[in-house]
Amino acid sequence: MSSDVHGTPSSSRIAQLVALAFFIQLLDSTIIATSLPHMALDFGVDAVAMSIGITTFLLAMALVIPASGWLAERWGSKRVLIFSVSLFTLASLVCGVSGGLESFIPARMAQGAAAGLMAPVGRLLVLRHAPKSELMRAIATITWPALFAPVIGPVLGGWITETVGWQWNFYINLPLGLLSALLFWKIVPQDRPGEGRRFDGRGFVLCGLSMVLVLGGLEALVGGFTALPVLLMLPAGLGLAVLTVLHLRRAPVPLLDLSVCGVTSFRMATITAGMFGRITINATPFLLPLLCQVGFGLTAVEAGQLLLVYFLGNLVMKSVTTPLLRHFGFRQVLVVNGLGSALCVGALGFVDPTASVLSLYPMLFTAGATRSLHFTALNTFAFADIPPEARTTSTTLAAMAQQFAMLLGVALPVLLIRLVTLTGGAGREAAFPFQIAFAGMSLLGVLSALAFTGLAQDAGREVTARHDVRADKGKTPGRA
Repeated sequence: MSSDVHGTPSSSRIAQLVALAFFIQLLDSTIIATSLPHMALDFGVDAVAMSIGITTFLLAMALVIPASGWLAERWGSKRVLIFSVSLFTLASLVCGVSGGLESFIPARMAQGAAAGLMAPVGRLLVLRHAPKSELMRAIATITWPALFAPVIGPVLGGWITETVGWQWNFYINLPLGLLSALLFWKIVPQDRPGEGRRFDGRGFVLCGLSMVLVLGGLEALVGGFTALPVLLMLPAGLGLAVLTVLHLRRAPVPLLDLSVCGVTSFRMATITAGMFGRITINATPFLLPLLCQVGFGLTAVEAGQLLLVYFLGNLVMKSVTTPLLRHFGFRQVLVVNGLGSALCVGALGFVDPTASVLSLYPMLFTAGATRSLHFTALNTFAFADIPPEARTTSTTLAAMAQQFAMLLGVALPVLLIRLVTLTGGAGREAAFPFQIAFAGMSLLGVLSALAFTGLAQDAGREVTARHDVRADKGKTPGRA
């Protein structure tokens, strides 16, 4: 393993570079959605078939993530990041020049594999270079792409497609990717590759297959596929996930050391209560445009304006997130702001469509602001008490959990909408199924916030610097 580089002047710049790489990857994964009909026309296939471009990206990403930590240990974080950004950039070029699915699908798979390395290894690099006193600001920096890309991606993708063609949704990655790779090479200190623990091949196969089957099954539910083999993917994946956990607990040198789940802050922010909150966070950018256009009959431009206000709330909150966390601490923010964020999500589903659009701006702004604060708090709290030897596994597991939360943030609302429609909701107002979906996601957010009431008042105090050093003696914070 490479030695840690704590407190170096470059720690903030490293976080900014990782944020740039994250933004490129996350923007690409959301910008393509509005381009699919135009791409289908050029490729000579139907629009439904083009959804494979999204599915293959997600599945390739899911397959690679479990091995990312081992690769970073074996080859060094800097090398892996430069390689992944370069591969992503090259694959973007191939996507843009593709004339059919036969070249587009392999290129999207390469993009997904590169993205599967970027997320956990980039976060690992930040954790290694940021001391505890700077961790909150560093995590806040690398969190903003996950907040903004899903909001602006579809709007930007639609504008680019209509203005200069869908190819430029991929070509914009070229200068950004090249710049990112160059800056990583110039700025990030060279870490020494470790001797490398033995690669757990069985663990990799089990982790990768279970991730692919579960995420593929969720994608199938969202897409409405009813073929029996497709429907069996989700239960098969869940069963394989159980076998994966058993293997990782018994293996002498496991691919992922699950003992990190014994760290309370990590477990709550990533796997249990935090997962519910992340699902709510990811559901809102998906549901809001649907409610505006399908439920209320607004035009795409009008819906885009509302999304921009929501985005502005996210953006403005970023400047005060760190001071708020330092002043109030993780527990108060995760409980109070979590409840506020969840209630805002529920309220969005029941806005009056006949009211002036301007009257919706305060609610949308508040919803965006509370979402931003909650997401940053969750991501920072997850790593507040992680010891250095557990960073590799924790960043890998966090990346895996992020994939589940992103897909569940779409799959659960879709299932609620379909359930309401099948049980008679279709005969009511067009907005009704979406309102139920918003209410369901709001309930998940409330449950998440209430679960954090069990935290100690000073949870994560080393990161927020809200503690008395004398009170720390003899304590091991954050462990169950």
